[in-house]
Amino acid sequence: MLKKTALNPLHRDASARMVDFGGWDMPIHYGSQIEEHHVVRRDAGMFDVSHMVVLDMKGDGVRAFLRYALANDVEKLQTSGRALYSCLLRDDGYVLDDLIVYFIDESFFRIVVNAGTADKDAAWFESLRAKHAPAVTIQRRNDLGILAVQGPNARERVWQVLPDAKPATAELKPFTAVAVTTEFSLPPRGGGCPEGAGEGESPLLNPSPPTPLPQGGTNPCPSSTALLQTPAAFGGAPFEKGAWGAELFIARTGYTGEDGFEIIAPHDAIVALWQKLTAVGVRPCGLGARDTLRLEAGMNLYGQDMDETVSPLESGLAWTVDFKDAARDFVGKAALLAQPPARQLIGLLLLDSGGVLRAHQIVHTDHGDGEITSGTFSPTLSEQLLYSRSVKAPGNSFVDASCAIALARVPNTVQDGDIVAVAVRDKRLKARVVKPPFVKQGKILVGA
Repeated sequence: MLKKTALNPLHRDASARMVDFGGWDMPIHYGSQIEEHHVVRRDAGMFDVSHMVVLDMKGDGVRAFLRYALANDVEKLQTSGRALYSCLLRDDGYVLDDLIVYFIDESFFRIVVNAGTADKDAAWFESLRAKHAPAVTIQRRNDLGILAVQGPNARERVWQVLPDAKPATAELKPFTAVAVTTEFSLPPRGGGCPEGAGEGESPLLNPSPPTPLPQGGTNPCPSSTALLQTPAAFGGAPFEKGAWGAELFIARTGYTGEDGFEIIAPHDAIVALWQKLTAVGVRPCGLGARDTLRLEAGMNLYGQDMDETVSPLESGLAWTVDFKDAARDFVGKAALLAQPPARQLIGLLLLDSGGVLRAHQIVHTDHGDGEITSGTFSPTLSEQLLYSRSVKAPGNSFVDASCAIALARVPNTVQDGDIVAVAVRDKRLKARVVKPPFVKQGKILVGA
């Protein structure tokens, strides 16, 4: 049986096309993936990403533990709420997952991991914890969901429905989070707990303090809390039992190349926020648009652009591996230093018509062959190209203006600007090597 988020009934009520996404019943689109893509670039859209998993790590020595467990260095995180993107590596330097880690205080870090790798990640962290940091606890927060609101007008729309959150988030810098306690009407009881998380009383109406879980255990929704245990300096303040409210963990992060917030909150609050944001014009968007948006933004997707067969140094992620502190050891460091990268992850912009770039297509270069890891039709670049060609050919009833982009792993001697050939069915189509991102905050950064 597929897992379901708390928003699943609302997706189905909106006639979303649902698919099996890593064992989760998730919306791919609500009618038009391209329209959903454009609304995020131009206005504001929202995504249910509650299938992703929050891991709270607490205790003495948690910073030192994460300095060892992660390839990036959490020593960079000195201000409460600051976030860092990192890879989680195996001993051989290959990629188990990519994740975001938030620093809350010296005894509390929060990590958000991908849905498809959550069990594997939790088991790996636990194996490292047992050996290197027995005083640290790891709590899997199944009581929390995640809502991503993205686009140039996303923050304003969030402030429309959460006006009391604006003072704490208006000056929030990218890759920073804050906890905000707010009050708003909740959805009818019974609609806010995802399938598999438990039955009974709403955790928001009857919050109880969180209890440490056995390592690798789960936290059923009814017995979980709506509170984050954050210090006053972080901006969080526990609300009293029975209050009609929730503490929201609001981060200025995203996976689209646009501004916006990712909001971590109890499931009932996620449902209420979705309904309220819909009412002020924020359009629900599916995972299809999220994929074309992230690829235009040059962002990796785990399982396609990197996995357990490749290192971050060959995945465009060398910037996330911190070797600066020679005294710091971390999982996979020795392997990375012993195996200089022979390949690199680059961007491709298709020059010829007659095809779309897709994963696993072979890329022929003067330096040897490579392979596309992610490819798609680019709605943003295609629209710009259509306009450009229409101006040059006024009155033409048909203008071919499809534009395809890709990320590809090729020999590291390939240079930006090189022309390569991509095997698309029985043809070899020309493409130009470019440096991602293709689009950022609505601006096209490569010539179509």
